[in-house]
Amino acid sequence: MFDKVLLPIDLNHPESWTKALPAALNCAGDSGEIHLLGIVHDLGAAMVAAYLPVGFEEKALAEMESGLQAFQASHLAGHARVHVHVGHGHVPETILKEAAKLGADLIVIASHPPGDLGTLLVGSNADKVVRHADRPVLVVR
Repeated sequence: MFDKVLLPIDLNHPESWTKALPAALNCAGDSGEIHLLGIVHDLGAAMVAAYLPVGFEEKALAEMESGLQAFQASHLAGHARVHVHVGHGHVPETILKEAAKLGADLIVIASHPPGDLGTLLVGSNADKVVRHADRPVLVVR
């Protein structure tokens, strides 16, 4: 069993947690902690941010946190050792930074099977996390 399992999820895409959540719970066992991570994507360019309302990112972070709290209450009500975290930035980098900050023993992440040439050339977030992680990563499909 693992003491601290980081589970990054996208609340808008159930495929990011439908199979990964049970795997994370199994890996944590009865005594491990689950750390849910939701990430607000970095917009990247100041030019894009200029078109958004003032306080957009702060509002997005607050909504992400409340969404994760609701997810926890709905899907993990019986598990006392669950913690919610909100990150902001490039998805793979944010996952790896949060794993290091928490001292996670394992990252459990969902990945879609490769289906087209675009996936082969660009790669997925899970692929980037696996490639750069300094700790075990369980990829669930």
